[in-house]
Amino acid sequence: MLIGYERVSTPEQSLEPQHDKLREAGCEQIFSDIVSGAKAARPGLDEALSYIREGDVLVVVKLDRLGRTLKHLIETVEGLNTRGIGFKSLADGIDTTTSAGKLMFHIIGAIAEFERDLIRERTQAGLKAARARGRLGGRPTKVTPQMIRQIEAMLHDDTITVGEACTTVGISKASYYKHRQNVEGL
Repeated sequence: MLIGYERVSTPEQSLEPQHDKLREAGCEQIFSDIVSGAKAARPGLDEALSYIREGDVLVVVKLDRLGRTLKHLIETVEGLNTRGIGFKSLADGIDTTTSAGKLMFHIIGAIAEFERDLIRERTQAGLKAARARGRLGGRPTKVTPQMIRQIEAMLHDDTITVGEACTTVGISKASYYKHRQNVEGL
């Protein structure tokens, strides 16, 4: 049985063009979502994945209607495959019930994995180059040497605790202890 899934991002958009194409393709049951592709929660897709059975085929008009990201798309289709369910994208010419369709989908998956590896390598190279120039990255600290000295001065009064002094200055105890060692003259 062919099971359709359609999605639009906003209520102002119409599901009708997708619905018509899925009906023309022979889908007997169609599940819908009106939600941004970036959102993880898609009740219509969840319902479709619960409804679909071994031997069925999940049909979408375009790949981007199913997956939030290429990684999510590949994981979803691989999950269908392990359950014995086919996948078909009408506009993209992908049909995992055929040998050519399986090959095409595996090629897309391999390219996506290659792209993720390249991004990871470039990121690591950029971080390494930044560290070599003395940049550590991360969020800049709001703790100044004057704040640490102010806390130290307050702590000469035995009635004030470290926590109270840090609260007065506006930093956490963890920040105080972390930055204390970097202030000269303490």
